Amino acid sequence: MTNPEITIRFATREDIPLILSLIRDLAEYEKLLAEVVTTERILKKSLFGDRKTAEVLIGSYRGHAVSYALFFHNFSTFLGKPGIYIEDLYVREAFRGKGMGKALFSYLAGIVKERDCGRLEWAVLNWNHPAIQFYENLGARPMNGWTVYRLTGQKLEELSSGK
Repeated sequence: MTNPEITIRFATREDIPLILSLIRDLAEYEKLLAEVVTTERILKKSLFGDRKTAEVLIGSYRGHAVSYALFFHNFSTFLGKPGIYIEDLYVREAFRGKGMGKALFSYLAGIVKERDCGRLEWAVLNWNHPAIQFYENLGARPMNGWTVYRLTGQKLEELSSGK
């Protein structure tokens, strides 16, 4: 990272209110705020409990926390290695264009290398053209021929009970 005004660090328990605020900001940007049901208690258990399921990076600009990346490990059977999946990467609007997004991706790429992972992956909403252009400028390419599926709510409940 080359911008001395930007710092990236791993989140701590004390960051839970900030993380929730950034999640809500992202959801509002994506027009999905009504779908946010997480709470500080849920985040504490998921991110810092006995069986943590994800990790969070906090990005600061001139000492002010303005971004985050929430990620977790997946696994590629073809590579025989873990990968990192970015669930969220968000920079508050007033701080876009200052190198924060690239700094977060650079930090994540370093984690991929340090942990001997085989790839870094994420999804983007089809309408989010500024993000798509940013990702392509990094050298990322869409996975043509793949469609993401999701099972949640009542259908997940039914399936888990054998229905």
